[in-house]
Amino acid sequence: MRTVRYVPRRAPWSYRFVTVWRVPGTVAEVRAVLSDGASLPRWWPSVYLDVVPRADGDPDGVGRTVEVFTKGWLPYTLRWTLRITEPMTDTGFALAASGDLAGTGRWTFRPDGPEVVITYDWQVTATKPLVKRLSRLLRPAFEANHRWAMSRGEESLALELRRRRAAGPAERAALPPPPAVTFRRARGR
Repeated sequence: MRTVRYVPRRAPWSYRFVTVWRVPGTVAEVRAVLSDGASLPRWWPSVYLDVVPRADGDPDGVGRTVEVFTKGWLPYTLRWTLRITEPMTDTGFALAASGDLAGTGRWTFRPDGPEVVITYDWQVTATKPLVKRLSRLLRPAFEANHRWAMSRGEESLALELRRRRAAGPAERAALPPPPAVTFRRARGR
């Protein structure tokens, strides 16, 4: 995983990250996993503590909306809404965030032999008062928290793809679980 941090031109609580993942699989497999927001707590439990679907959206995904409860390595949580804003295709999709995080994200997929290169461009402003107030002082820690979360995502996605390709229950059971949440008591709503 590679994450590039861009220096903000706006408020210190605005962030832009470009993360690149490389996982074994096909674009169709990656798209199927990433387009299923309700499954995020199962395969990426270190970050997605809860997901509540709010709107189904169009057949191409536009308008699909979920409320999410997330965290990273640091002991704080975020509540925000994720809404798909562009069709989900084999090249990727875009989303908008509102709530404790507000901004946009764009997932892009590119096949590369037996792997898929996945790029996530996340431009977001922290609106949660605690994070917003502390961003000037703790920006490096918040950035490290994001990198940690995305690293767990790449690892978790690779495991989920292996799980989906498993030949049967025994092979599936032999796979390790995805990375778990830190600070377990933050798990409750």
